[in-house]
Formats: sequence, structure tokens, C-alpha cells
Amino acid sequence: MIRQKRAMRILAVLLMIAAIAFPANVFAATGDVTSISFDDATKKELIIGQSAKQLKVYATIEGSTSKKDITASADWSSSDEDVVQVVKGLMTAKSSGDAIITATYGGAVATVEVSASYPYSKLAIEPAKTGTYKLGDAASELKLTAKVAGGDEKDKVTDVTTLGTWTSSSSSVVTVDSAGQMTLVGAGTATVAVKYQGLTATYKVTVELPYSSLEIRNGSSKASDLELIVGDSLTLKAIAPASGGSGEHEVTADATWTTSSESVVTVDKGVLTVVGAGKATVGVKYLGVAATVDIYVRAPYEALVVTPSEEATLFMGETLKLTAEVRDRANSSLDVSGQAKWTSSNLLAATVANGTVTAKALGSTTIKAEHGGIAKDVKITVYPTLKSLEATKDETELYKGESEALPKVSGIKLDNSKLDLSSDVKWKSGDDEIAYVENGKVIAKSAGTVTITASLPDTASVTTPSGDVSVRGKTVSFKVTVNEKILVLIGPDEAVSLVIGENSPLPSVTAVWEDGEEKDVSSLMTWTVSGSNAVIKKTDSGSTIKGLLKGSATLKGTYLNKSINVNVKIEQKITKIVVEPTSVELNMKSSKAIKSTAFYADGSKVSLGSKVNWESSNPAVASVSGATVKGVSIGSATLSGSYQNIPVSVQVTVAPKLTKLVVEEKSLKLAPGTVSKIKVLATYDTDTVTDVATQTLWTSSKPNVAAVSPSGQITALAEGKATIRGKFGSKNVTISVNVTTKK
Repeated sequence: MIRQKRAMRILAVLLMIAAIAFPANVFAATGDVTSISFDDATKKELIIGQSAKQLKVYATIEGSTSKKDITASADWSSSDEDVVQVVKGLMTAKSSGDAIITATYGGAVATVEVSASYPYSKLAIEPAKTGTYKLGDAASELKLTAKVAGGDEKDKVTDVTTLGTWTSSSSSVVTVDSAGQMTLVGAGTATVAVKYQGLTATYKVTVELPYSSLEIRNGSSKASDLELIVGDSLTLKAIAPASGGSGEHEVTADATWTTSSESVVTVDKGVLTVVGAGKATVGVKYLGVAATVDIYVRAPYEALVVTPSEEATLFMGETLKLTAEVRDRANSSLDVSGQAKWTSSNLLAATVANGTVTAKALGSTTIKAEHGGIAKDVKITVYPTLKSLEATKDETELYKGESEALPKVSGIKLDNSKLDLSSDVKWKSGDDEIAYVENGKVIAKSAGTVTITASLPDTASVTTPSGDVSVRGKTVSFKVTVNEKILVLIGPDEAVSLVIGENSPLPSVTAVWEDGEEKDVSSLMTWTVSGSNAVIKKTDSGSTIKGLLKGSATLKGTYLNKSINVNVKIEQKITKIVVEPTSVELNMKSSKAIKSTAFYADGSKVSLGSKVNWESSNPAVASVSGATVKGVSIGSATLSGSYQNIPVSVQVTVAPKLTKLVVEEKSLKLAPGTVSKIKVLATYDTDTVTDVATQTLWTSSKPNVAAVSPSGQITALAEGKATIRGKFGSKNVTISVNVTTKK
């Protein structure tokens, strides 16, 4: 059979050489076959007794891009008809072996190699179909072999162990590799299977444990909840009692040891090494059995204190001396700076030896001190050399109760660039009662001015190389002014009047603080004016407002936290003011309106009303409100006012009110030539009574019968009757006079 296969291969090679040496298209013309080829030229596998397989062959035609199916037209032949027969491309396997199938058409040849074999049967696993093992059995006892019948010969048995596909139904019990080598994993039952050429064989595996349990011992007794101190060490043993109670075996060295926390304790073949304080579970496994023990590791000290303990800042070349102390349960301290383990997380930034930290390069590092199972960290930041400090602002104003973020602080490097040190500096207030520092803010407490100072920590533990520039001890200041909050600003009640082209003082303003205190803040106000009708002028003596165009504007004044708006009216120049009346007589409690009329240069006029700002020279006699004067008490006063600096005045007389006027005698009988003095009594609202005969205006109805003098004296002249009338104030009196000679 082997010789036959070799001969077939040689024949196939010769046919291919011939096809290459004499191709069909050497002298091909259009329409001639240039070559033929199979649709699939790979080697074909045939099974004896199974269905025949069809080959297809195609021709390439000169001048055409498509191929022609010539399967039925080609001439077909087999190099070994006893192995494979072929009819129009349909191949039938007859016996095992190899053959070359050849298709010929139009002088072109195509070949394909074919192999025929008997179907495989009876795939089996050796040594047996079942097996019982114990965990830990030797690998040589766990080798399986797969064999199959068929192939080249009908009943030939072939070893296909490495050709089959091996699987296990339970990898927790047994695994199997591609060479049939089993590995026992745990107790239980599993099925190992192998597949080859569509056939499957199985092998049942039962795995038992060689030991019933595993025990961890500390000395001769079982280990349970072990307590250790940092620095201790301990050796444990793993003991496995044999099945059936026939003795026990120490498997310490062969078992697998584990720890749940290597930061607490490590274990190697039963030897425990304590690393740090905490709890860890140590476990051991061997041939399917396992055991664990809890380890409790405590530190011999309660605390490790590193001084200084806060985050520190160093500059290039500086050193910082750290000390480490441990404190035990009795609260005593022990300096362990020399015994502690000191490490730096970034040796490029800073190194540490026996607690002395040396700044090497820009960056940050964490210095750790460890002793007795406890540790303490200190963060160190290394900055470049700085020559000065500066803040983003040097003063601010706050109101009571307000707060503001502290200004940023920068260090100036040797190349004049800046380094933000805001988180490194410490701020201190010169007077916490005015303003204090808290959580990165300055908080105003009471009115006043205080200086807040920032500086880098100047610790005695830091050493600066002599001659080096250092900003330690240098400070930056921040001036804080705290003001009371203003409750309200009070300005003029009425609009401010301006004259076109003239400067006028800005309004007076009074501030009222929250505590009720009042203060004239006119000189402290900041004013702005809306529009273009007026403008604020600043001079060396202060600010004024000047009217530019007729109309209105709004003045806005601001002081500290409050603002006020004042209406402004701009008008023309007034040439004169006419007041009516110029004098006023009033009774007590009576009032009189004063009319003021202003005349502009163009002849137009306007009523000023209360804009004159009248004032009384004697408010106890006459008071004035707006443009109305009121009598208060008997006497006289002068009302004075002005508008656009033009003064005006009104004389005011206040007299009591006449309530009653009577004469002593209402009728007289006189002889011619006689004289009679009249007495007139005036009664006022003040309850006073006065003879006003001399102040009364007298008239006679018949002056030729009876005449009356201005002083109230009646003279009888001739017989007859006359009526004497008198008027005083708003009252009148009459006297009947009969002049006769009869007695």
C-alpha cells in the first residue's frame, strides 16, 4: 500500500510538469481552450461504502472572461481503478489507497489527488471503562489511551490518543489534556470523553480523598485564634489523619499555605512572619482537605507621634528634623527616632535619614515613620528658592458680619516668576475683635481698621543653609476696614432747583446706621447725574452741580452700602419776585396764604408756591408752613424767603379777634351847645375788654344837628335828631341823639 501511494504521488508530479511544459494555450487561437481546472483542487477523502463524490471541471476559453463547465464533455481517468473509479467526474471508492483523478479536454489536463479508506469504528478508551482513584495518585497511573478500528484496513486498530478531542464533565473533579493525561482535582465522579472522526468513547472516573481532614497545630495542640505581637514569629504544622484511623501524616512541607492579608502576616511552609497589626486568616490545603486559623496581631504601642505632625513646606537645600515617639497603654512616651524605620515616597524630592528630611528637588513626598507595627505619615512639599512674597490685594472694606476670601499669596522665584503659596501661608489678625480669620476667609466683627498678616510657618525644626535666600519670617499685610451698615440715607424732601449757567451746592445727606446713630455724610457722598441737562463739577474746594439746559435730571448719591436718588429741576434765571400781600394782619389761629410770583428774563412768569422756603423771624408770634402763615400769639414778625438768591419778605401782625363791640349809652338827649364823651367797649377772644372809642371810625347822620369828633366826642348844635355811627374792626355801633331845648 505504501509503495502504491508513493507511485501515485510521482505520477501526479509528472502530470503537473507536463501540463506546465505543454500548456494548451501555447498556440491557442480565439475560441480555443487555454486551460482547465477543478472547482476545488484540494485532496479529496473518500470513505469505502459511502456515497460517491462529484468533481466538476471548468475550461478557460481564449477571448472570454467566463469559464465553461465541461464536466460531462471531458475525458476522465483514475490512476488506480482498484482504489477509485471515476465516471464523468463522479468518484466511487473501491478499496483503501491513493489515486490520481485526471480530466482531459481540448489538449488541456487537470488532476486532483484522492485518498480512500475504510470507515472508523469501535473507538475505545484504555485501560478500562471505569476507574477509581485517590487524590494524589501518581501521574503515571492517570494516563488514558484512545484507539479506533478502520482506516487503511477494515479491522486495523490505530492509536489516536493525540488525534482525539478530550473533555471532562467536571473540571472540579478531574481534568484531561490533549494527550489523555488526567489530573485529579477533587473528590467526586466525572466522565472523561474522547471524540475522533465522529465517534465518541467515555471513561467514568471516581476520585476519593486519601485523608478525612487536615489540622493546623501549634506545637502538639490544635491551633485556634492565635494572638501575636508585632515582631513575633511562629511555626505551625499541618497534620493529616489517614482514612480509617490508621495513624496520621505531617504534610507541612507539601501542603499549600495561604494568608488573607500579607500586610499582617506571611506564611511559608508553616513558618509565620508577623508584618503589621491586624487580623489575618492563615489557611492550608492538601489533597482535597483544608484547615484555617485566625491570627490576631496587636501592636505593642497605642500610638506613634511624629513631630512636627502637620504638612510641611521646605525650600531647596533646607532640612527638617522629625522626631518619632511611641506611647504605650500607660501613656508614657518613648523616643524611637533612631529605631524607627523612615522612608520617603519620592526620593527625588526629599530623602530622610533618622528623621532628618533633606529637600533635594521640586515636588512632594510622604515621609513615613514605622515602629512596632504602627506608622505615621507626614507630607512634605519642596519648593524652589523664593526671594519675596506678595498678595493679590493689600486692602479691603467690609461691613459688620460680612466675610471675604483672603487674597492669594505668591512667592517670587529667582527668575521673577510666581509660585502660589496661598495654601501654605498662615494668616493672623492684629485684632480679632475687629476682624478674624477662619476657614480661608476674613470675617468682619466690629467697626474699625485692622491689619491681617500672612507668613510662612517659621518652625525651629527647619534649618536653612547659611547664605541662602529665604522668605521664612517675611510677611505680607492686608488692611481691613470694617464699617457699620447704613440703614438709610436721608436727603432733601423736594427736588433740587438749578439755574441755567449757575453752580449750586450738592444736596445735604444724613446717614442713619443700624444702631440708630445719625451723621451728616454730605462731604462723603459720591454723586452722579443722569442725562445732559446738568453736570457735576469737581473743584479744589469740593463738588458742585451746574445747570446746563432747562429740564430735569436725577442725582444719585452713594455712601458705603446705600444710595439715594434726588430729583433735579433746571430752570431759567429769575429777574424779580412779586409777593402778595406784603403785609398781613392776622388773628390768633387764623392763617393767610402768601402768593409769590417769579418773572423770568423773557417776561414769562411762574408761581413759586412753597419754593420760596419762608422762615418766620418770630415763630412764637407767626409760624409759616409752605406758603401759608398762621397767627400764634399777639405781636409782630417778619417772614423772609428767597428763590434763586432773590430775597423777599412779608410783615405779619397778629391781633386778638374782636368778638363784641358795645357803647355805654345807646341814646342821648342833649341841649344845644352841650358836649358828651362816648365810651365804646371792645371784647376780644382773649376775654379782654378795652375802651376803643378813640380808635373807632365815627360818622353822624346829621352833622348840623350833632357832630362827632374822631375821638368819640358828640357836640349838640341845633335842635333835631341825629344818628351817630361807629365802626371798629368788623363791628358797628349806633347812638341816637336828640338835641332839644326842652327839659
